[in-house]
Amino acid sequence: MTQSPAGGADGLIEQTLPRSARQLIVTNAATLREPAYCNKVLGVLTGSAPQLNKQHRYGKEKLKMHKSLKVSKKATPYLLLFPIFIYYAVFWLAPVVSGVREVFIGMDGGFTLTENLKLMFQSELFSESVLNTAAFAAISVILQYIIALVLALLLSKKFTGSKLLMFVSMIPMAITPTATAILWKTGLVKDGWINSLLMNLHIIDQPIVFMNAEGFNAILLLIAIDTWTVTPSVMIILVAGLQGLQRELKEAAYTFGANKWQILKDITLPILKPSITTSVIMRMIAAVQVWSIAVMVLGYSKAPFLVERIAFYVDAIPGVDTSTKLAYTYSFLTTIVVLLATVVYLRVSNRNKITGGGEEG
Repeated sequence: MTQSPAGGADGLIEQTLPRSARQLIVTNAATLREPAYCNKVLGVLTGSAPQLNKQHRYGKEKLKMHKSLKVSKKATPYLLLFPIFIYYAVFWLAPVVSGVREVFIGMDGGFTLTENLKLMFQSELFSESVLNTAAFAAISVILQYIIALVLALLLSKKFTGSKLLMFVSMIPMAITPTATAILWKTGLVKDGWINSLLMNLHIIDQPIVFMNAEGFNAILLLIAIDTWTVTPSVMIILVAGLQGLQRELKEAAYTFGANKWQILKDITLPILKPSITTSVIMRMIAAVQVWSIAVMVLGYSKAPFLVERIAFYVDAIPGVDTSTKLAYTYSFLTTIVVLLATVVYLRVSNRNKITGGGEEG
């Protein structure tokens, strides 16, 4: 029998190593012919070699490094968001706090709760601006969703020219607000393209002086411009919502004798309800803040809105003692309205999520 190459290693193997380790050494006996290598293996397995201590220390260092990496991974999102937080704190939060502070400081520099509010309530065109804002928001949003729903239902059906209709419908989205104002202002003048088109179609005999519109007529004119501008974006939201309408549902409804109106009322609109509810509130928030189109097309005061009043007091009559206070107070009122609408939006969104989750469950 061949003697163990490690000399007295057999006794050490029998005494110190488990059976599995002894079998491993016996299996690799051919490799262990070198005494130095055999002693090295025995030392590592029995814990007497320095390599084990090195591996132990390396394992501890690796564990520490792993823990530090886990901590750094948790902190990474906050570190990335920190510059954004600083930006909003400096350029958004600070101006907002400063503006709210001005609302509660009177003309004499002292604290007041009602002085600036009374000044706003008694200001010229305050009631008209509130009524015009409410009328504009309500009428424009309803009109836009009716037109957008009709277009979305048409585009959901594949027919010759549907892609062309989609392309033409989306053109207003590609035009900037300033370009939109210029386009409509040049069209609304007495010899503009709108009067030329209407006269060529023999719809009117004499040109209409649109730019002289005031009061509710001016509001209707701005509603028409806003509807032309915003309807494509609303249509896209509804088209996306209709993608969830499965053809099998409509075919099953037709099978059970439902007509098109019943399918629209009982299947299509309920499926679109979350999309419609959310986007309507968002459109209401945007409509409350309308002013640029009104000012660029008609100028100040012809169609006063809440935000238009802010721009009027800042831009049209700067330097007057009360103008700054009125601008801040109008801003405060508009912010409150928008915040209330945002709260309603968040509540409705959460309710839709809960309802959707319940239905799925």
